[in-house]
Amino acid sequence: MSNLDRQAALTVCGGRGFVVAEPVRELLSPRRVQLGESTEVRRLLPNLGRRMVGAWAFVDHYGPDDIADEPGMQVPPHPHMGLQTVSWLHEGEVLHRDSTGSLQTIRPRELGLMTSGRAISHSEESPRPHARLLHGAQLWVALPDTHRHVEPHFQHHAELPQVTAPGLTATVILGTLDGATSPGTTYTPLVGADLALGAGTETNLPLDPDFEYAVLAMSGEAHVDGVPVLPGSMLYLGCGRAELPLRALSDAGLMLLGGEPFEEELVMWWNFVGRTDEEIREAREAWMTGDRFGEVKGYDGARLDAPEVPATQLKARGRVR
Repeated sequence: MSNLDRQAALTVCGGRGFVVAEPVRELLSPRRVQLGESTEVRRLLPNLGRRMVGAWAFVDHYGPDDIADEPGMQVPPHPHMGLQTVSWLHEGEVLHRDSTGSLQTIRPRELGLMTSGRAISHSEESPRPHARLLHGAQLWVALPDTHRHVEPHFQHHAELPQVTAPGLTATVILGTLDGATSPGTTYTPLVGADLALGAGTETNLPLDPDFEYAVLAMSGEAHVDGVPVLPGSMLYLGCGRAELPLRALSDAGLMLLGGEPFEEELVMWWNFVGRTDEEIREAREAWMTGDRFGEVKGYDGARLDAPEVPATQLKARGRVR
């Protein structure tokens, strides 16, 4: 999924200067953003005061939307660099195409993982015909400097490991949770998991105290460490936790995101993650001139033009609250 904001702001994130080194309960409210013609998303990261959770640098939650008489998701070809995109669905389907030649329909609780590396372009759309409802999340993982120029590639994993407890099924999307490891490729220590809770469940989920964590509420009514978290909101939890208390008042869906605090300072603008202002401007120029990012074949429509980069030069400042 792309950042389609035509007034895309330069964002500096990363660095450990503002990492909370102890458990906290910081509730993040979303910013509503229009994605294409018919999809509105709730943007949780980057958020005012919280730019990253581990290497997780971007989180959009969308739906459930009734798209029976709508085109659904329609995101034209657009570029990425320096990151991985994670497509995660609870309902509906998304057809992924990219400039490496990948063509894949992603279905609920299947992992669509695109590593942009040095440069890639892709499109996302609801198939024709498509299911009535569309509900999911799109996330980005920042690549560390040692791997941010890798060859672009796409992975699809229909079968993922699970951790179970009475009333809880945790599907491991990326990384490792309680000894279960996703087949998805990662480049920094992190975890992403989908948590399905049955009504009335009370349980504790084991965590790594060295990671910082956040929980995105997808559906239902749940309390995370005693805090009610409504669908479309995110609770930042800080570091230093060995376990996480969960309580479901109804059937509920959550996403657990975590990882070692990301040390490097990043410049994130539009759909690019880099290290300097110059890098970002060069990437935009390459996309607009048709260089470097390849071609998405088979999409019925024009590709997306990049917005203008602000005239002011960005200077890295680390994590900013």
